Amino acid sequence: MRKLKLAVQLYTLRNDLKTPEDISESLKKVKRLGYTAVQASGVGPIDVHEFKALADREGLNICATHVGYNDLLNNMDGVIAQHKAWDCKYVGLGGLPVEFRDSREGYAAFAKQATEFGRQLQAAGLKFIYHNHDFEFAKYEGKTGMDILFEETDPEAVDFELDVYWVQAGGADPIAWIRKMGGRMKVVHFKDMIVTPDRKQRFAEIGEGNMNFRGIIEACREIGVEWAAVEQDDCYDRNPFDSIAISLRNLQALGLN
Repeated sequence: MRKLKLAVQLYTLRNDLKTPEDISESLKKVKRLGYTAVQASGVGPIDVHEFKALADREGLNICATHVGYNDLLNNMDGVIAQHKAWDCKYVGLGGLPVEFRDSREGYAAFAKQATEFGRQLQAAGLKFIYHNHDFEFAKYEGKTGMDILFEETDPEAVDFELDVYWVQAGGADPIAWIRKMGGRMKVVHFKDMIVTPDRKQRFAEIGEGNMNFRGIIEACREIGVEWAAVEQDDCYDRNPFDSIAISLRNLQALGLN
């Protein structure tokens, strides 16, 4: 069974990643907390090679990214060069562009485009991965948007990066969806959910919320997920570094490191 490794989705720390100096200090903190890998997203302007040097200095693997839709559409050569420089295989898109979200036809059209992105990246030795939110679980003619993306993309060209929080928020079963992704998912987003007394859903540190992370981890191991990126979109009354430390500690207690 493939070992499931942990990373930090840097979007969680985005307010501390605005300058090269911020990035340098934040990567030091990430390493001191005990993480050995990062997903590059939400990082402020920095030279590609400088970012790689800072990550290497701390012994941090750049396991995946999120890149812009326009970059995939108009600057694929640059995307490929960046990922090659970072020794990073997984090229992520963080969400469906707004213009595709309102109909079955929109999802189907994006599925064709995602397949084309995936084939271009595959030819360069990279892998395209799609990250969901909750809106993909709206139904169109009896199928969710996520079903359409899964069924109408080329399984050889397009993988997925399930965000388990957003699957749950969309009214679907994260564990069932992880198992459905067998053979098409090597990176997953770990994020927990709590409900406040006034019935608001909120992001939580892993293990501090209500989601079944024992089952989620088991399912990820079953299908051979390589990387679990810890993400918390908002940390509310806690410093984001404290939040990712709590998540790491709780995941270690569940047998991950």
